[in-house]
Amino acid sequence: MPTQSLPHATTMQAVCYTQPGAADVMHLESLPVPQPGRGEVLVRVLAAGVNRPDLMQRQGLYPPPPGANPRLGLEIAGEVIATGPALEGQHMPALGSRVCALANGGGYATYCLVPAGQCLPWPEGFDAIQAAALPETYFTVWSNLFMPTIMAPGTRVLIHGGASGIGTTAIQLVKAFGGQPFATAGSTEKCALCTSLGAKAINYKEEDFAERLHTLTQGRGVNLILDMIGGAYLDRNLKSLSPDGRLVIIALQGGAKAEKADLARIMTRRLTVTGSTLRARDATAKGRIARQLQEHVWPLLAEGQVRPLIHAVFPLSQVVAAHKALEEGQHCGKIILVPDHTQ
Repeated sequence: MPTQSLPHATTMQAVCYTQPGAADVMHLESLPVPQPGRGEVLVRVLAAGVNRPDLMQRQGLYPPPPGANPRLGLEIAGEVIATGPALEGQHMPALGSRVCALANGGGYATYCLVPAGQCLPWPEGFDAIQAAALPETYFTVWSNLFMPTIMAPGTRVLIHGGASGIGTTAIQLVKAFGGQPFATAGSTEKCALCTSLGAKAINYKEEDFAERLHTLTQGRGVNLILDMIGGAYLDRNLKSLSPDGRLVIIALQGGAKAEKADLARIMTRRLTVTGSTLRARDATAKGRIARQLQEHVWPLLAEGQVRPLIHAVFPLSQVVAAHKALEEGQHCGKIILVPDHTQ
């Protein structure tokens, strides 16, 4: 079946860099617009999310998996302007439909190719900026906290980095499904945000989170921890888990190695320590997450029960400033890029 398409430009603006390094290595280039292959759609990008994996890739610390687009950008929102031939049994988004998508790279551009199964419609009432803030964070949180089974009501969950895009999403979803969220953050302002979203907040710069959590839970600990710090928190995370608890490590901002950890605690309290990355998963796995999100979470977004928090919006030409804003760590919620012509 031939590729279907709407009229579109033959060249696009895309963020590129030739060598890993600081934010200043990035620049805009004019590149040919790619054409969709089997199972792919071409999206005219109206907004793109900025995420910590982008920073790590630009620094040379997180190379894209084989076959992925080597350019930056893992989540977008926009309009479908071309579709490739569908895979067997695959539903393709309609031409002209507005989708947000988990991209395999290349989202920092005015056009982006994405697998059809990783596309979702904009939730009802959302604009491009709000929709672009969803895929990376919601795919990550859902797959790590709610799969393979949705958490039981009353589940106590500790979320590190509570004021980040991942953190604010996790707090809201845990709360929406009847769990009890706890969150760490590094300032009074960020703790206040976590509290406003429904979490019991701990300022990790002022008190030991494990000791404070022991008090807040009356010594019971939490059932589940979503951790983006890694080695620096491992021992205290283990101390914070209740029997049969689970620690999920999704990033290593505090290092990949731990100086100490009580492994006997894992055995005697039957703890599970696991980890995951999202980008390396195949299209089938990502499509499964997308379908569950559409079923269980998209209605909550449409009803306003959960929402993305937007910290700042930058034009694509100011991508360096956007990365620096994320690196500074003062943000609460998501940082978004938009094509300059939409400003």
